[in-house]
Amino acid sequence: MSRLRDTLTSLRSRGATAMGLFMTNGFPHPDATLPILHAIDAGGADFIELGMPFSDPLAEGLPIQRSSERALRHGVTMDDAFRTAEAFRADSDTPLLLMGYANPVFRYGVSNFCTAARSSGVDGLILPDLPLDEAGLIADEAAAANLDLVHLIAPNSSDERIRRIDAAATGFVYAVSVTGLTGSGLGTVDAVTAYLQRARRLVTQNPLLVGFGIRTHDDAMRLSAHTDGFIVGSALIDRAAALWDDDELTDQERAAAIREFAHTLKHGTETPLPSTAS
Repeated sequence: MSRLRDTLTSLRSRGATAMGLFMTNGFPHPDATLPILHAIDAGGADFIELGMPFSDPLAEGLPIQRSSERALRHGVTMDDAFRTAEAFRADSDTPLLLMGYANPVFRYGVSNFCTAARSSGVDGLILPDLPLDEAGLIADEAAAANLDLVHLIAPNSSDERIRRIDAAATGFVYAVSVTGLTGSGLGTVDAVTAYLQRARRLVTQNPLLVGFGIRTHDDAMRLSAHTDGFIVGSALIDRAAALWDDDELTDQERAAAIREFAHTLKHGTETPLPSTAS
């Protein structure tokens, strides 16, 4: 069992809700990403998605689009994502996935990419624009490198397609909460609930996690009532941008605020932060 699947299975067996957090590599600037990863790890992330900046991130709303643009202006490359992953893995066993788009992976070379990802301590891949019917172009190399390959479903996915995606996915199935982009609103409660209840019945081989549009602890708890956990990206990107654009804050204050943000997403405000004392 992979590190990611082992973590999610353990959480499910305890009745605990999994929290995944997304951060774009090289954002808000290259020196900030690793401290942010450590901060959200300390804040309770059960797994982390490290975004690989791309000029045309089709599934992303403005916050993550802008984070990619900002990282690319700093000259961040695919190899930088591997270096960040390796540095994070040196200090943490928390599962780490690379999230991005298929074209840069093909350009890098699928075999080379998967080998580099695994040697850097990466546990899995999320490629939103990789169609299920073409996943074999990457799936075999990912499996050879012991990388989980997460697939996505959406509210307009048919029952048959959801079952096929569940059969093909490893790690977990990612339920996109809305037919839209990251950072979108969650839509009507009844529609999202009905979709997630349907997905819960159909996804039987993998953990089911929900993402897109989750910004608060209340959002997370409402949606994860029908899943094994939740994923937050845009809200964290917005928080990091505000903190690192405030010149009056120290790096320690920024990291502490990110850690508190992650902790509050998972636990709400009533649970104190764990001590960081050795």
